[in-house]
Amino acid sequence: MVSNVHQREYPVPPEELGRLLDTLSGVDDRLWPPGWPPMRFDAPLGVGADGGHGQIRYRVTAYQPGRRVEFRFDPAGGLAGEHFVEVLDGERADHSVLRHTAIGRPVTPRMRVLWALAIRWMHDAVLEELLDRAADELGHPPRRRARRSPWVRLLRKAMRVA
Repeated sequence: MVSNVHQREYPVPPEELGRLLDTLSGVDDRLWPPGWPPMRFDAPLGVGADGGHGQIRYRVTAYQPGRRVEFRFDPAGGLAGEHFVEVLDGERADHSVLRHTAIGRPVTPRMRVLWALAIRWMHDAVLEELLDRAADELGHPPRRRARRSPWVRLLRKAMRVA
């Protein structure tokens, strides 16, 4: 079973963070971190757009501009379930939270092994870098940046990810 959540609070109103969310996968994407296979779709971000990043494929199943994007994994890739990115109100006024949640399950023995040994670690790294990128774009750089573990660096080298 995959149940994975990454989130961070920013000292900006939800509308400002939402504008950043709406650039996801576009030519002016200000959220997806550089140096990773880009998130690309066959149409602009919206319900029905098919795509993904790297070998992970999914479809946009719901989109509330400035607030939430939901994706359903293509089980042909070995993973069934969904993931979503959402903007939430923060704990304090004029603060907001960016949260990514992935819920699913590997549907092939190969994916069970790949998730445990590689994809989980790469996924965690790209999501933490995405949260750092959001902080940079919002003008509030993180005090401590996400750092790629030696394992992630080795995996990236083995997979020839820039």
